[in-house]
Amino acid sequence: MIRTATPEDVPVIHAMIRELAEYERALEHARATEEQLRDALFRENPAVFALVAEDDAGGEPVGFALWFLNYSTWTGTHGVYLEDLYVRPHARGDGHGKALLAELARVCVERGYERFQWWVLNWNEPGIGFYKALGAEPMDEWTVFRLSGEPLRALAAGAEAPGNTGESAAPGTSGGSRTL
Repeated sequence: MIRTATPEDVPVIHAMIRELAEYERALEHARATEEQLRDALFRENPAVFALVAEDDAGGEPVGFALWFLNYSTWTGTHGVYLEDLYVRPHARGDGHGKALLAELARVCVERGYERFQWWVLNWNEPGIGFYKALGAEPMDEWTVFRLSGEPLRALAAGAEAPGNTGESAAPGTSGGSRTL
């Protein structure tokens, strides 16, 4: 069974996020607290959402999907970006992962969203195979970039005050307004 997460699910979702981080060999980077997760998911106007997969036999949460909206300037529509998909090892192969993805696909179709996207680590061959079997296509021509930590702070320190246009944007990027 797939259902929308409730505040009572926060401890188990948090635990599964840490399990996922351990699987992805990056547990030391999983610093989010239960309080941060609760606030993000259940504030007045949340920007992130979660689904929970329950075991049909006992109702035990065995997986989750955490997602948020993105936007395509090319299609002019929102889309769903899947931040995390995780099913506990003992429940894998029972259809929970596919059911979570199917529910998010249903959300996309129902709301007129044209894209459903996520990242997968290059070494995660089981995940890649699973996604390809669903018809998902790898976006090999794109390279993911991330700015965090000191480089993020250094760039922010060089930003001009809101309303100033500053230097022109690099080719292929948007320029002008600094309004996010």
